[in-house]
Amino acid sequence: MSTARPSNRTPDQLRAVTLETGVNRYAEGSCLVSFGHTKVLVTASVEENVPGWMRGKGQGWVTAEYGMLPRATHTRGRREAAAGKQTGRTQEIQRLIGRSLRAVVDLKALGERQVVLDCDVVQADGGTRTAAITGAWVAMASAFDYLRAEGVLKADPILDQVAAVSCGVCSDQPVLDLDYEEDSSAEADSNFVLTGSGTIVEIQATGEKRGFTRTEFDRLFQLADGGCAELFAMQRAALGR
Repeated sequence: MSTARPSNRTPDQLRAVTLETGVNRYAEGSCLVSFGHTKVLVTASVEENVPGWMRGKGQGWVTAEYGMLPRATHTRGRREAAAGKQTGRTQEIQRLIGRSLRAVVDLKALGERQVVLDCDVVQADGGTRTAAITGAWVAMASAFDYLRAEGVLKADPILDQVAAVSCGVCSDQPVLDLDYEEDSSAEADSNFVLTGSGTIVEIQATGEKRGFTRTEFDRLFQLADGGCAELFAMQRAALGR
């Protein structure tokens, strides 16, 4: 017997998702992504250089920075820049975003240039990293479309789509796309980063209050697969593809 979710969604239902492009007039690509009440502004900046350790290799680089704006949550958080250092959580999330995007980019086709994806959480209600990855792909794709239109790139460096979604076991029921209320009380939670062709980039799965079974994990994976399929369609629609 299924238990009602706080949001009254079905177990396999995403929150309302929007992907708005062109929200920053200065960046080569941008996307304001919303997963329910979670909102992340992603800008893609193209730099005509690469990190020092990559110079002369004839390929580019894709990296990410992530941050929570001071009032993204119920109480104001101090800016990490003011504190003088990033938290471990921030570092972990921005590395995840970078890995996820590089997994679907032909770095040689990019040439010796770098794409920096700035992911700023405007409002947090669970799933900020998964929203950031999903929106970052749209912002990056927009930037590459711009570079091709300008004649800077001859071919699209994107090899595949990538999107991410959270899943969890709440009240013994596997569910898709956790909001904060569910995430904070889940027995187990996970983040799935998947590609459009069906491959896995990364899975983060943790038993929070108890271990979870293989059957539960298989159901979480099934939910994530279906959720990402919906996100891939939304990404294409946002770009007019």
